[in-house]
Amino acid sequence: MSNNSTQAGEIIQYHVIWSMGAGAVPVPIADIAAVTAVQLDMLKQLSSLYGVDYQESSGKNLISAIAGSTLASIAASFVKSIPGVGTIIGGASMVILSGASTYAVGKVFQNHFEGGGSLFDFDLNWAKQKYDEEFDKGKEYASDIQQKETGPTKGEIFAKLDNLVKLKKNGVITDTEFQTKKEELLKKL
Repeated sequence: MSNNSTQAGEIIQYHVIWSMGAGAVPVPIADIAAVTAVQLDMLKQLSSLYGVDYQESSGKNLISAIAGSTLASIAASFVKSIPGVGTIIGGASMVILSGASTYAVGKVFQNHFEGGGSLFDFDLNWAKQKYDEEFDKGKEYASDIQQKETGPTKGEIFAKLDNLVKLKKNGVITDTEFQTKKEELLKKL
């Protein structure tokens, strides 16, 4: 396995964990927006790793075309709006679906970039097929990660990640500081 492949795997893993936390956001639709933001950050980092020009608008369009807003994700998000049990059921399924989707998106772009591709020469039919294959693997991957997590520390870490994002958005910390702290927090999961 090449150094880029190893680094790409680490980038994907961190973002799967982060998107699982975003999928746990108890507000319907806000969770999908948070997961999309995590996936865009992952794509930006993978593009940088492979020396591919990155444009956020192209990234959004490609992620949307590949992953779409699957009915399962939307349904899981709306289930959260049911008082009591809806939050538990919707949140649990959204966590796994968010992680699986991020895993699949990451693997699609990793494979494409390793083959010398860019954001501008994408075969969407291939990408959608690859996404579907990787999504099933991603559900197992996310489930394994979820089983390894323990206790209230998980919630605290996700809260710290959320605060970290706010600090970066408000310009309190630099992108480098954000990445360093994010990696430290994700390693604790």
